[in-house]
Amino acid sequence: MEKLSLSAYVKQMRKQYDLTQVDLSEKAGVGLRFVRELEQGKQTLRMDKVNQVLNLFGAELTPAPMDRSKFGL
Repeated sequence: MEKLSLSAYVKQMRKQYDLTQVDLSEKAGVGLRFVRELEQGKQTLRMDKVNQVLNLFGAELTPAPMDRSKFGL
């Protein structure tokens, strides 16, 4: 399975379900500006709102293991 960025995933899923950004914002209960910023890859977004969007697609943000050696740990 190809790894996608969060912004690419949301955009791909939105298009797969034939939703406009307006549709997605209304169904997720977030603002249109938030959806636009999410799809543009804004670095600082509220996690609760991101999960509101992801929940529509059966997904959520969760911690994932990563290589800590680059942090000297």
